Amino acid sequence: MDPFAPARYSRAVYSADDSAAGAPQAGPPQDGAPKADEPLIIVPVRRFVMFPGVVLPVTVQRPASIAAAQEAARTQRPVGVLMQRDPSQDAVDPLNMHRFGVVANIVRYITTPDGGHHLICQGEQRFFVEEFVRAEPYLAARVRLIEEPDASAPEIEARFAHLQAQATEALQLTPQTPPELIAAVANAPSASALADLVAAYMEATPEQKQDILETVELKARMDLVSNILAQRLEVLRLREEISRQTKATIDERQREMLLREQMASIQRQLGEGDGKAQELAELAEEIARADMPKEVEEAARKELKRLERMPDASSEYGMIRTYIDWLIELPWKLPQDGGIDIAEARRILDADHFGLDKIKRRIIEYLAVRKLAPQGKAPILCFAGPPGVGKTSLGQSIARAMGRKFVRVSLGGVHDEAEIRGHRRTYVGAMPGDVIQAIRKAGARDCVMMLDEIDKMGAGVQGDPAAAMLEVLDPEQNATFRDNYLGVPFDLSHVAFIATANQLETIPGPLRDRMEVISLPGYTDQEKLEIARRYLLRRQLEANGLAPEQAQIDDDALGEIIRGYTREAGVRTLEREIGRVLRHVAVRVAEGTASAVHVTRGDLAEILGPLRFEDEAAMRVSTPGVATGLAWTPVGGDILFIEATKTPGHGKLILTGQLGEVMRESVQAALSLVKSRADSLGIDPAAFDRADIHVHVPAGATPKDGPSAGVAMFVALTSILTGRKVRSDTAMTGEISLRGLVLPVGGIKEKVIAAARAGLTRVLLPARNRRDYDDIPAQAREKLAFFWLETVDDALAQAFEEAPAVAETA
Repeated sequence: MDPFAPARYSRAVYSADDSAAGAPQAGPPQDGAPKADEPLIIVPVRRFVMFPGVVLPVTVQRPASIAAAQEAARTQRPVGVLMQRDPSQDAVDPLNMHRFGVVANIVRYITTPDGGHHLICQGEQRFFVEEFVRAEPYLAARVRLIEEPDASAPEIEARFAHLQAQATEALQLTPQTPPELIAAVANAPSASALADLVAAYMEATPEQKQDILETVELKARMDLVSNILAQRLEVLRLREEISRQTKATIDERQREMLLREQMASIQRQLGEGDGKAQELAELAEEIARADMPKEVEEAARKELKRLERMPDASSEYGMIRTYIDWLIELPWKLPQDGGIDIAEARRILDADHFGLDKIKRRIIEYLAVRKLAPQGKAPILCFAGPPGVGKTSLGQSIARAMGRKFVRVSLGGVHDEAEIRGHRRTYVGAMPGDVIQAIRKAGARDCVMMLDEIDKMGAGVQGDPAAAMLEVLDPEQNATFRDNYLGVPFDLSHVAFIATANQLETIPGPLRDRMEVISLPGYTDQEKLEIARRYLLRRQLEANGLAPEQAQIDDDALGEIIRGYTREAGVRTLEREIGRVLRHVAVRVAEGTASAVHVTRGDLAEILGPLRFEDEAAMRVSTPGVATGLAWTPVGGDILFIEATKTPGHGKLILTGQLGEVMRESVQAALSLVKSRADSLGIDPAAFDRADIHVHVPAGATPKDGPSAGVAMFVALTSILTGRKVRSDTAMTGEISLRGLVLPVGGIKEKVIAAARAGLTRVLLPARNRRDYDDIPAQAREKLAFFWLETVDDALAQAFEEAPAVAETA
């Protein structure tokens, strides 16, 4: 930005003598000061500040301003140039005017054919408005002239020299600076004249210039001008530095191009081989060896011809070379199929993973189909389940069983379509999409590609990556997948795609329809114990540099870690806790205080601290009004406590615990059902009008929603109103209707596993969820007694310690 922008508007700078001699005038020059007994004619201006000692153009447009200028020119009187406070206001109002202005002589009055009025004004002296004495047809005011202070002090002289140096440097850095302005700064007669001259022509806001005008004390005025000019100087210096660097870069490129041309000429004179020709010949050979499809090879050779005609120093040369390298390095040839050994695949799956029998059976079926029909269109598998249950490691095991390369593409947080399809080559730094990059990394067209966290993709302004995945995962279309960067089709039909997800609900329907979903439930405590013994313990021993004989953890200690220090569907936290125990052992071994350590259950409190989780069911359900429900979460199942209490009131229902709209409606339905059965339950109907009922679901910081807590809500409300306790070993789930029916819900497998993990022994489930019984792991079925509910009467019969007398179902 130009700190002396107004200088381009008025290239001539006049002193007091110059204006009289060199500028046209409207008549004899005014004496520069109003007479003591007559008011000063005021010319109001907007976004403009006049300063003493400078000549600047002033454009007047409003009737009051034109009348003031014409009257001053007619009577040959000076005018007072005064800035308006609010520039958006058209009407001339004395209350909207600043009090400090400058007395100016009208050197010339110019009218243009289009009706414009322009004044050439020479500033003379500051003034302060004592009072406005006239408002129509122009402003007039009685003013007090302000004399310039004495400027003979040494500190003023120092500031004068500093400001003069600043202004000179700024003018030298500013392009197209008028020589007259440089001379005026160099020949400024006094400190006050220099400060006003610099303030008039430097770039600053009208408010900043008005502050300078109102600063009468010379030292403070010069400091204010110097500070504003210093900020503008920093901008000018940076601009000059950037310009110098850019010019140096361009000169360096020109020098490099010239040297390359000279080097090529010298090589031709010496009869040496042309390096570029040799490079192009090697590229042609590599294209021939790549065994590309005809269409791809034609595109590669076309780009190679463009490369031959292009100088090495061209910026596009590197882009084309990179594109040809990508085409050459992609695996266009299909490797020979070594066959799939089903027995070996089963052994690998059993060695890598404990349990998951249903999942392993489906993977073996998948591998058997690929073995019998290698050219067939295999389904796209999607492993869905909570974190830490082994989804990614299952994909690695499948790759080992098939004898293929394994690559992983992380889709979590991807919100740009170009991440899948690639960027077009018109952009600088363009690259192929993640799918093509992964195939190049694997070096095989029939690799196993893990699309991790496919449910975490999100749409953005750059497009929807989930829509781009439709072509990738469709066996009918991916044989001709076209990446935007490559611009040629690539066959993805031989890639074994395996996706992973935590929540299926966030995957778009068309994308989910292209995949076969295989659900992985959470592990039971027994399965976690086996996984810890077989895999986690060995892995953490290696990670902490311990030999098996140096550290041992018995089964009781592992079981205590599982039950008391972790509560998860997977085993990631369990592995971290085992790592903490082994690090404690590693310290003792490294210090030499022990050569081998055997960790027992009693040692855990010292190493891991007190228990983090305990069986709260018995403690929470020890009073009437509390029931244990079962909930589904994205990381597995969990138990949920429903607490109800009543207080004297007027029949209000109070709900707390961050309940969602569906869950609130479920509580309302449960209360209405209790009211409708009050007689059969032994509840006084009048009691509802004399008490407020408060229902709370603990863990208030966690949002909760869904209809599956309806049975637990009904049981908790019945318990508080009848005074009967709910069994502490029982959990329940199910939606209820106003007719008293128990309706089916989802997530039965995860909920039952959570009940078994929490130490419960009985679960009450909707009778219409019997179809989900086979999906429940055997270990959980052995620990729990199942009761199937048709109506809420069945729930009351099983939930209370003593079954209440209930009427026939309506």
